[in-house]
Amino acid sequence: MMTERISQCLSFRSEAEESASSSLSKELGFTLIELLIVMSIMLIIMAFAVPQMLKVKKTADETSAIQSIRTISSAESSYNGSYSGYACPLSSLGGDPKSGAPSATAAQLLDPTLAATGQKSGYTFTVTCGSKVTINNQDVYNSYTLTAVPQTVGKTGDRGFCSDENNIIKFDPAGATNCTQSAQ
Repeated sequence: MMTERISQCLSFRSEAEESASSSLSKELGFTLIELLIVMSIMLIIMAFAVPQMLKVKKTADETSAIQSIRTISSAESSYNGSYSGYACPLSSLGGDPKSGAPSATAAQLLDPTLAATGQKSGYTFTVTCGSKVTINNQDVYNSYTLTAVPQTVGKTGDRGFCSDENNIIKFDPAGATNCTQSAQ
C-alpha cells in the first residue's frame, strides 16, 4: 500500500512537471502572428522615417554648398588682393602647403581636395573666368562666376547656386545655373 501511494505521488509530480514545462515553453517564444505584427509596425515607421532622413540629408548638402560658395568667394577676394585679379580655374585657389610658398597657380587659399576635384557634399563647383585685362604686362581676370550644381538633382540637392565677384549668392530652383533668386 505504501508503495502504491509513493507511486501515485511520483506519477502526480511527473504530470505536474510536464504541465509546468509545457506552459513554460509556450511562454518563452513568440507566435508567427506576433512577429508579423511587430515587423509590420517597423515597416510603417520606416516608411515615414526614410523619406524624412533623405530630405534632411539634401538640406544639409544644400547648406554645405552655400557655405562652400562663401568660402570660395572669400578665397577669390584674398587671391585678388594678392595677385591683382581673380583665380581661374578653381584649382588655382588650392595647392599643397607642403609644396612651398603660395603662387598664382597654387595660392593655398582653399582646401586642396575641393580645389582639385571641384566636388563636395553632392555638389560640383565651377569657376568661370570673366574678361581678361593686362596689368603690368600680365594678363589677369577682372571678374568670375562661381556655380554649384547638385550632382544628382532631387537626390543631393534641388537648387543650383551662383555667385560672382560681388559675393551675392543666388539660386536656381531647377538645380541648374540660371540663378535668379536671392539665397540670403
